[in-house]
Amino acid sequence: MGKKHDDKVLAQNKKASHDYFIEETYECGMVLSGTEIKSLRRGKANISDSFATIRNGEAFIHNMHISPFEEGNRFNPTDPTRARKLLLHKQQIHKLLGESKRDGYTLVPLKVYIKNGYAKLLIGLGRGKKLYDKRDTEAKRDAARDIQRALRERQKVAR
Repeated sequence: MGKKHDDKVLAQNKKASHDYFIEETYECGMVLSGTEIKSLRRGKANISDSFATIRNGEAFIHNMHISPFEEGNRFNPTDPTRARKLLLHKQQIHKLLGESKRDGYTLVPLKVYIKNGYAKLLIGLGRGKKLYDKRDTEAKRDAARDIQRALRERQKVAR
């Protein structure tokens, strides 16, 4: 019983930081069925098109694709993109519900990972970026890259 899978990122939503300003993050468990955890451990998950909602006081993730486990049995779920329940404290759900009702805010899945043997999902409260915000972020990143490049060149010349 080794702990080789601890804190291993299995799926990541790289578009999230490009499309949203992430203001808060929450770690939540997921209700999985059958052999979904085995597929997750193999990295057969995709959360790039997924989103989270709160319905009837419960949080769900939609469009999260977990490929069926090939060596599975009859307990394999048939729908790989079914809605999966998220495990959060009631106070967190109420806070997220109030925050996500504000204009322009949404619940964005950021990454799926294993922690202490359990599959966890990191969701973020995101505010959508406008096109000029995306350009501004990209310009800042390019400027930082140019500064680093210039510093490296200066160090090479100094030697």
